[in-house]
Amino acid sequence: MTPAILFVAIAVILCGAAVLAILGVGQLALSGADAIERDGLARGTLAPTWSLADCAGLIHRSPPAGPLQLIVFADHSLKSFPSVVDGLRALRDGDLEIVVMLRGPNEIAGPVLSQLGLDGIPVLTGSAARYADYNVRVIPFAIFVDSAGRVRASSLVNHDWQLAKLRQIAAIPLEEAELATARRGRSGARRRGATFAAAPASALSGPVG
Repeated sequence: MTPAILFVAIAVILCGAAVLAILGVGQLALSGADAIERDGLARGTLAPTWSLADCAGLIHRSPPAGPLQLIVFADHSLKSFPSVVDGLRALRDGDLEIVVMLRGPNEIAGPVLSQLGLDGIPVLTGSAARYADYNVRVIPFAIFVDSAGRVRASSLVNHDWQLAKLRQIAAIPLEEAELATARRGRSGARRRGATFAAAPASALSGPVG
């Protein structure tokens, strides 16, 4: 191999490495921790409205008829998050409606969730577009919506204590400042930490005390 050919080969390799590095940084920006932190909907934002049938044909709606609804964005992979499953069991009460929203048709999700002890929680077939409406990319994700259709709390969840804290945040009445921010538009409302605007910044940083 002549020096000229060797020089060209090295230049091509270095250019390729530079392109891969740029693509890697871009991917990190799209899927890193900071990006995931901005997923979901800000507190006070109007959530999407829908009417969907579960596997038994029963119709479920959002906003809910009751005071509060928890939409869990998940599928059969929830079996890999036993702490989240425990948290969902603990949240079952008369004032909270819980539904599981799938990203698309999934025949095994219902049976798997039933085996996990979550039978009785409606499983609804959503879509990629519906997930996008809620700005959800990574699961399991939890969003609390009140009877007025306003988001009360929203976050990626991996542990039962996170669900418990979200439930506490969801119980805090919305302040006029939060509603005003939401009215200025979704793009203006979403800022880092906006999802938990009514709670301390460390609200999801550790177990419930």
